[in-house]
Amino acid sequence: MFGRSRQNISHRSPRGSVLDRATQSEPFAIIALVVLVVALVAVAINSALFPRETESANSTASAYNWDYLHKEDGRFVYTVEGKPQSRTGVDVSEHQGYINWNAVRNDGITFAFVRVGTRGLTSGKLSQDNYFEYNVEAAALAGVKVGAYFYSQATTEEEAREEADFVIERLRGCDISYPVAYDHERISGMTGRADDLSPEQMTKNAEAFCTRIQEAGYTPMIYGSMKDLLRYNLTDLAKFNIWLAQYDVNSPTFNQYFSIWQYTNKGSVAGIDGNVDLNIQFLGSED
Repeated sequence: MFGRSRQNISHRSPRGSVLDRATQSEPFAIIALVVLVVALVAVAINSALFPRETESANSTASAYNWDYLHKEDGRFVYTVEGKPQSRTGVDVSEHQGYINWNAVRNDGITFAFVRVGTRGLTSGKLSQDNYFEYNVEAAALAGVKVGAYFYSQATTEEEAREEADFVIERLRGCDISYPVAYDHERISGMTGRADDLSPEQMTKNAEAFCTRIQEAGYTPMIYGSMKDLLRYNLTDLAKFNIWLAQYDVNSPTFNQYFSIWQYTNKGSVAGIDGNVDLNIQFLGSED
């Protein structure tokens, strides 16, 4: 799906022959070409593995027919002409405590977003999630595709880039094949340092985070409820994936393109004690 690009850079290609010739040039030219190749390969992989997303990201309308959405064993699935066109996933943090990832995988969960960390709601301090290292490693070993997310309280583009760098540093060497999500939301009943940002600043922060993540070779994504997402100028962020949170509905009512829907925070999954968020990923016909 949304994997990193670096694993394919070693493959031979026309760009590879250019890079070979460049080894006889100045070092800065080689570095520039490597950066260009990484960016081009990242775009190519995302386009190939997510064709519907590439085509639809700039559209303001949802790409789905909700007649194809139904529940099986209490979980949403999306089926077109009898063919499954969705995957089921979870998102987790230290709040779930210890997770038996083999049991999770055996319960039909194919992907998971693992929280990397947070910025303090009032202090602004960056902190790593206590279970991040365990979750990201154990999930991948169990055969679950892994993405990541960071809870932001950035008030400026500089802080958003700082958060992205915090995430990138901790993802080094991890098996990340799903997006890295920017989670900037208000907390009910609590006051946050970034609650009163303008749509313009919210948008600049999200773009700064996602651009930094993309430059590192990952696929960025923006997470939020409809209320959260409408704090942005979404037309300025149309090139990035959307992960929608909307509960207690039979189908999403958000009239803009998104690729993953978090439909409950009260899911039940083997290997996880207590409630957990459940997500459905909508696939293109070629996935």
